[in-house]
Amino acid sequence: MKLKWYGQAAFLITRSDGFRIVTDPYTPEELGFAPMRDEADLVLTSSADDSAHCRHDLVPGDHVWLNTLDAVREGGVKTVAGIEVRAIEAMEIETHPLHEPGANAMYRFEVDGMQIGHMGDIGDPLNDAQTAFFEGVDVLLTLAGGELVTPLDAVKRLIDATRPRLVIPMHFRTLCYKPRSLLWIPSFLSYFDEGKEVDFAFGCEVEITRETLPDETRVLVMDYARAGH
Repeated sequence: MKLKWYGQAAFLITRSDGFRIVTDPYTPEELGFAPMRDEADLVLTSSADDSAHCRHDLVPGDHVWLNTLDAVREGGVKTVAGIEVRAIEAMEIETHPLHEPGANAMYRFEVDGMQIGHMGDIGDPLNDAQTAFFEGVDVLLTLAGGELVTPLDAVKRLIDATRPRLVIPMHFRTLCYKPRSLLWIPSFLSYFDEGKEVDFAFGCEVEITRETLPDETRVLVMDYARAGH
């Protein structure tokens, strides 16, 4: 599969047969990241009402949209466009300064024989059920710290408990990011041995296969997509 990070919690995941999945698309004007120019076949969002995570209407293409909270309400699993999506409910941080905390979902799905997990927009430390939800995930798209999301200590506990083979941080502060509530990536990397456990993509796109996944957990830091990419 090919994976592209737009910024925030938005990724384009392209299956080997060309099927395209976008996760948690944002409002560009609100965050400062570039508009998403790639078409998608399926868009997954962690909620239907968070403008930094739910803007499926801004993704080009005649796509199917799934608010993964709907999968939670239907028993925790829903198949859409041939993709089985599993989800578990989460919440924004209880002390959110801008509005009442909203419900959202964390979710996982399979692409090219690899289980992909997405942390959505959870604000508090994960409980036992939420941690167990990510067991067996190969690639974890993980929150990377800040005032409004799960504390980094709790994120590291999740990683240590579930041992994904590849951890890709998202939802961290960048030079274009307009809000100032998130942490810079060095805060997240301080929990790892950068010389032994961390790789850098040096771009916004990578190709990942089951054969190239590391045997032990490694972190892959990606750059965000600029306008025109």
